[in-house]
Amino acid sequence: MLLRTVYVDVLIVVNMVIDWIMLLSVGRLLKLRAKACRVLLGGAVGSACSLSALLPKLPPAINLALDVSFAALMVLAAYGRASPKSFIIRTFTLFAVSFSFCGAMIFICTVFKPSGVAVVNDVVYFNISPVVLILLTLCCFYALKLFGKLARKDVGKKVCVVNAQIGNYTAEFQALADTGCHVTEPFSGDFVIIADNNCLGNINVINFPKRIIPYQSLGGDGILEGIRTDEVRIDGKPLAEHVYIGICCGVLNGDIKAIVPYELINKN
Repeated sequence: MLLRTVYVDVLIVVNMVIDWIMLLSVGRLLKLRAKACRVLLGGAVGSACSLSALLPKLPPAINLALDVSFAALMVLAAYGRASPKSFIIRTFTLFAVSFSFCGAMIFICTVFKPSGVAVVNDVVYFNISPVVLILLTLCCFYALKLFGKLARKDVGKKVCVVNAQIGNYTAEFQALADTGCHVTEPFSGDFVIIADNNCLGNINVINFPKRIIPYQSLGGDGILEGIRTDEVRIDGKPLAEHVYIGICCGVLNGDIKAIVPYELINKN
């Protein structure tokens, strides 16, 4: 896996593409949203860090510390600041993805011994032509695009209609059943349906007692105002347990502005 000549421009461009794809993978895995230019910036930071391949072979402990530090810088550049817990999850998700990729490349280099390929200080180097690089980038782009379309179709099958009765008022809205939603009212342990305040229609939330409901997500932490419902129906079927509506404002993106814990769908 040793090369006599390393072209710095090839090293930077190839690793920028690889890091860009890995950051996109982290976004898909953790359901993070970021502008394309920010993710590309993260790839550029990763390509700059790839210059560590030009250093003498480093001890494993130092190499590991550098890998984690580089992953943190890339995540910060691509997805911005977050709570310490969320940032650690993002960083180690990227580290796990890059470690898996590097391990696969070491296996390929060891078994097949391809020419022009090396892994130095956990940095992958491909001595390939720009044309091949562009073709591979296009293949990755359209593969990710196809994955996104398939994922959206899968999500669409989990959209349900929620009918919530609060006092003498009723609100009906669409919600997305999410396996990652585990928000509960801290004292009773009742499930919480997270909904944008526009979902409640003409219900004046000021007239009802509210509970403070903390939540944690990969995008950060926060507090919801919770209102206990008198009855909730999902796709026309009533729920046996009490449920709270956690009201948020401008937090949820997309056409559907509410999230239902997937456990409620299974019980329904």
